[in-house]
Amino acid sequence: MKFGLIGAGRIGRIHAQNLCRFLTDVHLKWVTDVFEASARDCAEELSIPEWGTDYTKMLNDPEIQAVVVCSSTDTHTQIIRAAADAGKHVFCEKPIDVDLSQIDQALQSVQQAQTILQIGFNRRFDVNFDRIHKAVASGEIGTPHQIHIISRDPGPPPIEYIRKSGGIFLDMMIHDFDMARFLTGHEIIEVYAVGSVQVDPEIGKAGDFDTATVLLKFDNGVTGVIENCRKAVYGYDQRVEVFGSKGCISADNRVPDQVTVRGSRNIHTTLPLHFFIERYQESYIEEMRRFAEAIRLQLPSPVSGEESRIPVVTAMAAQRSAMENRPVKLNEIA
Repeated sequence: MKFGLIGAGRIGRIHAQNLCRFLTDVHLKWVTDVFEASARDCAEELSIPEWGTDYTKMLNDPEIQAVVVCSSTDTHTQIIRAAADAGKHVFCEKPIDVDLSQIDQALQSVQQAQTILQIGFNRRFDVNFDRIHKAVASGEIGTPHQIHIISRDPGPPPIEYIRKSGGIFLDMMIHDFDMARFLTGHEIIEVYAVGSVQVDPEIGKAGDFDTATVLLKFDNGVTGVIENCRKAVYGYDQRVEVFGSKGCISADNRVPDQVTVRGSRNIHTTLPLHFFIERYQESYIEEMRRFAEAIRLQLPSPVSGEESRIPVVTAMAAQRSAMENRPVKLNEIA
């Protein structure tokens, strides 16, 4: 199968490398980026035959079966619609958009074209979180009562990024909203969010929080807590726990090694893997493998556009909750 890549920034390069090095049944034929140098450098590094700044040329290539969209969020739905009109399958990074009407138009285009759309919620494909998902689904820990998700970055992104990111709930916690649904198998119906600026005052001046906590209420009575912070001095903090009637299952941080050094005064272990590129390397490969498999075998999307709309609604509810200092039901947004 021949793929094209739109957007050769940091996450685009990750997907390009994985497609070229780990997916033997996929050939990455095209790469485009609004910055010509980015497209050219990516093409030269990975021996991609075609490159340029205009993604419509890629969409007009009859050999291209699917495109991987890693451009800025504000271009996602436009590209999804154009790709669907061209009969191409689409993998798109999260979020689809920050405007629900734009999301709905894009999903309608995909439905009409009967093409596959997969959104990049890669954490679903992490082996640890998948194990938790299966344990809950099989009843291994009984009836779930509570879920706790911690997600903290090693450091905040540039202020320029913060200003156009959509905020901590849409940019960062959106992964955790998706994970909460995925792990419990139930729908979030209400959120109560609080946010503060603890890391950098400039983030507050940009209109965002850098630290946030959200209480979740699910349709089956389960409650949950999500904690996010833009800075953890010890590295990338990614932990999950689900507590149920028959037990508890959890996933701790991944570390480069399992070595513990014990001395007379203290005990040392290795810090967690530094950031998402290292922590979720295998999940990025697996999500792309599953996308290619869905195309080849004509399977449903592993992470559909309809499913991926829900975390956007949840993030909007959390944002409103934090601003208005009250619980917000998701049906107030949707």
